[in-house]
Amino acid sequence: MLKKDPPILVTRPSLPPVEEYEALVREIFSSRFLTNGGSQHKALERALGKKLGTPNLRLFTNGHLALECAIQALNLAPGEIITTPFTFISTTHAIVRCGFSPVFCDVEPDYFTMNPALLEQLITPRTRAILPVHVYGNPCDMDAIDAIAARHNLPVLYDAAHAFGVSVNGRAVADFGAASMFSFHATKCYHTIEGGAIATKDADYAELLNGYKNFGYHPDEEIREVGGNAKMNEFQAAMGLLNLKHFEEQIARRGKVAARYRENLSGVAGLSFRPVRPGATQNYAYLPVSFDPEVFGADRDQVNDTLKTYNIFARKYFYPLTSESACYKGQFDPTETPVALAASRNVLTLPLYADLALSDVDDICEIVLSCKK
Repeated sequence: MLKKDPPILVTRPSLPPVEEYEALVREIFSSRFLTNGGSQHKALERALGKKLGTPNLRLFTNGHLALECAIQALNLAPGEIITTPFTFISTTHAIVRCGFSPVFCDVEPDYFTMNPALLEQLITPRTRAILPVHVYGNPCDMDAIDAIAARHNLPVLYDAAHAFGVSVNGRAVADFGAASMFSFHATKCYHTIEGGAIATKDADYAELLNGYKNFGYHPDEEIREVGGNAKMNEFQAAMGLLNLKHFEEQIARRGKVAARYRENLSGVAGLSFRPVRPGATQNYAYLPVSFDPEVFGADRDQVNDTLKTYNIFARKYFYPLTSESACYKGQFDPTETPVALAASRNVLTLPLYADLALSDVDDICEIVLSCKK
């Protein structure tokens, strides 16, 4: 098999027809309103609130700053926030940058999301909030987590960066907890180039978010919070409006790619896909595959390196655990979350995007299977 030219990357952004984007850009140029809640921003905020089933949605320039603002707006006393180390580093950084200490809960072996059975024993008098993470588009056990949080009077802030458009038994993920953060980075199944949002049912909390993302300003010109600048601009919002228009079509195409992977690789000893949580819809955000090197005969890193020789770039995602990161060296013991630690060593996310050719999927699968001993 020849090397892929151009290379196949783990993801590639979906883009609307350029003519559609040009039309909205002309509107922006005509208005000369580039930021601070222009017409594109307002339209996107309304459309996303409807899509995600939330009465209050606030847009941000990126998901990380959205998460920081969401933590700040909870107005918590200093202390600890329980989260998971099996996530992108942004989750842990946001907790630390907001002045809290992360406490790591291990994940469920099937879904790699926070394990509710281990959560309650981590709650102490210093616990201020719980920050679970939906992983690869698979939602957490939100009913169990919310019930535990309610018993202890703790707010739950969900990192829903991977879970755009996902629902469980007909209920949108944004309807759980105190709030949910969504990332609209270009690598996501829905994007605004860069961008993010916080969804909440609490109108007062949403008003606080407006302040934290805009230097603390409110409509009466009072500066009530020590805020920063995390506003989404009009060009991002325009991209978001168009990608929302084409979202269902893109998800259907991603679903066909994911189905082809499962068709080719299901039933292979030592290789496993993540199951879908019962009642949950799928957005096909990522295609994670776990390798058991003792059974498959090659480990995750060997498969990844072999793919690279063909110009195919998968991703070790998430690796390392955030608790292992160099910037936190010596502060945490990754062996205290053994399921997450094993997942970080064994999972490889294979290329998945809407316009990935099925013939390329077949080639990727053939290379993966060639590694089996």
